[in-house]
Amino acid sequence: MDPDIPEIIHTKVGRAALKRLGRAHRLRKLFPGIYTTNLKDDPAAIVSRNLYPVLGKLFPGAVLSHRTALEGKPSEHGTVFLTYGYTRTVKLPGFTVRLLRGRGALADDMPFVGGLFMSSLPRTFLENLQPCRRRANDAKCLPRGVVEERLDRMAQTRGEGELNRLRDRAREAAVELAMTQEFERLDGIISALLGTRPRDGLQSAAARARALGLPYDQNRLPLFDALFAELRGADLPLIKALPDSGRSVANRAFFESYFSNFIEGTEFDIVVAHDIVFANLIPVTRPRDAHDIIGTFRIVSNTEEMTRVPGMPSEFLALLKARHAVLLGSRPEAGPGEFKQEVNRAGQTTFVAPELVRGTLEKGMEYYQGLEPGPARAIFMLFLVSEVHPFADGNGRIARVMMNAELAHAGLSRILVPIVLRDDYLQALRALSRMSVPASMVRVALHAQRFTASIDFSDYDSALAALQRCHAFAEPGTARLLVTG
Repeated sequence: MDPDIPEIIHTKVGRAALKRLGRAHRLRKLFPGIYTTNLKDDPAAIVSRNLYPVLGKLFPGAVLSHRTALEGKPSEHGTVFLTYGYTRTVKLPGFTVRLLRGRGALADDMPFVGGLFMSSLPRTFLENLQPCRRRANDAKCLPRGVVEERLDRMAQTRGEGELNRLRDRAREAAVELAMTQEFERLDGIISALLGTRPRDGLQSAAARARALGLPYDQNRLPLFDALFAELRGADLPLIKALPDSGRSVANRAFFESYFSNFIEGTEFDIVVAHDIVFANLIPVTRPRDAHDIIGTFRIVSNTEEMTRVPGMPSEFLALLKARHAVLLGSRPEAGPGEFKQEVNRAGQTTFVAPELVRGTLEKGMEYYQGLEPGPARAIFMLFLVSEVHPFADGNGRIARVMMNAELAHAGLSRILVPIVLRDDYLQALRALSRMSVPASMVRVALHAQRFTASIDFSDYDSALAALQRCHAFAEPGTARLLVTG
């Protein structure tokens, strides 16, 4: 195909040019009025990559509307909805165009490709709240629950004030479009979301949660789904804990605290860390870091505390906050025991917004309760707290505390994540968080648990020597974690 000749040609280019190309066998007809210079590719593929220019040539000035405007693409069945000067259904290769008679572009509608217009958001929401027949293939309007979820997501990302601004603009558009009934529906949904009207008419779970004052992050639910399915479908081993005797509780708790803080960048020589915990020797230059290790140790060395697990969502939130208050009790600037007030980030990951923390944690508890006690609940708890990141600081440490409490409650070996496994552990969390791939996280957790169960913590020096033989203190990438048991 000649790069100087467009792939799509409209009859408006002139009869002479069309005849010339036709005589040279360089043209074929796709649709009345639309030709292509591509003589090889499937017509549906040609139309697909030139869809909007083709629509613009066929229906100049049409407005992409209804579900097409809200979804930003043709439906799964290849239907495109356009508001135009008349009503008709037009078949193109690979697509169905449904023309709906209605008002042309308003001042708020946006110019789009090929001389088309894109319906503004206020107009789009009104259009999708029109009375609509549910056909076997496609309807012009998305289900009301989907509309509610989109409004809830807008409140999440832009703030609830944006809903008020949308409503004000929709009120004006409704007059021009003669959609007063549709505006009443939109006004009712927004009012319910903002808590100024009853929520009884809301259909979406996310919308009802916001109306109740417990909005949650919808984007995290697919991640919870993926991990839940992985854990339910896996035959997870029940790795029993060694019997505790004498110093084993304190020694294991020390190494758990040491490794958990090391992952987060609180790095001490093992001898210095031992003196901090067992001799209360606080380095003058790093008192806060020292107290972070001590705070972790206070929780994980408390055998009664580490067998408590939540039953109800309210118990979960209270337990999480209480443990965090101990963990960071010496750092008032970090808000110990209080959920964050500002968004927190790590690299390319933005965690759950402050106003969605409580609702997302409670939503996660619904998945947690559907899992068997033991490793499944422990791994899910680890990811839930880590992914929500409910606190300004200490999220990784508190997530591992919550995980190990689940294991201790079930009489199973805890999970210590040694230095050598740090990168594998963090990459596994990122794989689930960013790509919805849970398998590596489950694999790393079980590997770390087998390693932990192989260590006898009853004698400190013997445990330290065993950890060294397993390469637990090696930098990531320099050695492989060994499991000797």
